[in-house]
Amino acid sequence: MSIAASGLQQRTLTALLLVPLAVAAVLLLPTPYLALILALIVQLGAWEWTALAGISSFAARFAYLFLMAACLLLLWQAPLQHWYLYLLVPTVLWWLGLAIFLFRVRTIERATGIDPALIPAGLLVLIGPWVAIVHLHARSPDGPMLVLVLLILIWVADSVAFFAGRRWGREKLAPVLSPGKTRVGVYGGLMGAGVCGLLLAWGMDLPTGQGLLTAAICTLTAFVSVIGDLYESLLKRRRGMKDSGRLLPGHGGVLDRIDSLTAAAPVFTLGILWMEAGL
Repeated sequence: MSIAASGLQQRTLTALLLVPLAVAAVLLLPTPYLALILALIVQLGAWEWTALAGISSFAARFAYLFLMAACLLLLWQAPLQHWYLYLLVPTVLWWLGLAIFLFRVRTIERATGIDPALIPAGLLVLIGPWVAIVHLHARSPDGPMLVLVLLILIWVADSVAFFAGRRWGREKLAPVLSPGKTRVGVYGGLMGAGVCGLLLAWGMDLPTGQGLLTAAICTLTAFVSVIGDLYESLLKRRRGMKDSGRLLPGHGGVLDRIDSLTAAAPVFTLGILWMEAGL
């Protein structure tokens, strides 16, 4: 068996295990238990983030995990009404602004030592989606289903982008950051996300205007998920890393699996809140 075939088999087996667990957790667990599981995933991601930030000391890496845990606990206990908006809005703006920067990258300089800017950036990247998913899950009886829609949306966009890019893709999207991504692939992923939005609107029996808005939110969510993937690719290439970790056989590290979700979740949740507010 070739190395490529073996790697594909590992990816498939890991996905077959993780996907049902993720769906069951979202649909069956009460929000506090889901929040705890997501917090553990955030901590695993934070450990990998310290490597991307150039933090090599075990003491410093554990200190960063302690800081991350303290922030999660503080936000869980926060009594301020609508406090989540104070985090989601700047997080979404940060990801949209980052898109402008990433598409202008032409060369990547190797990083050495600690990058201080990535210390607060990691808090934003990892805590933002935790807040978004936990709040969306707890918001209403439809919350768990909306979280599942978010996950399906990302899976569909990634899959359509992969097959469209492989079949018709020629022009690279960001060759320095991710040579495998093509413009046609991304366009296909965005179309797939738009169709998911229309199906969601149809399933919720929304009027035409809200249905089109739902499709637009899903399309924007898919676009920003690409930014999350490209951003992690940039950070890994700066450190000469192929994967963020080796925890998941065939998939690399935790960040390699949630990079799209870190950017997509805040956008999707804020879009749903905006639509529900009737703005």
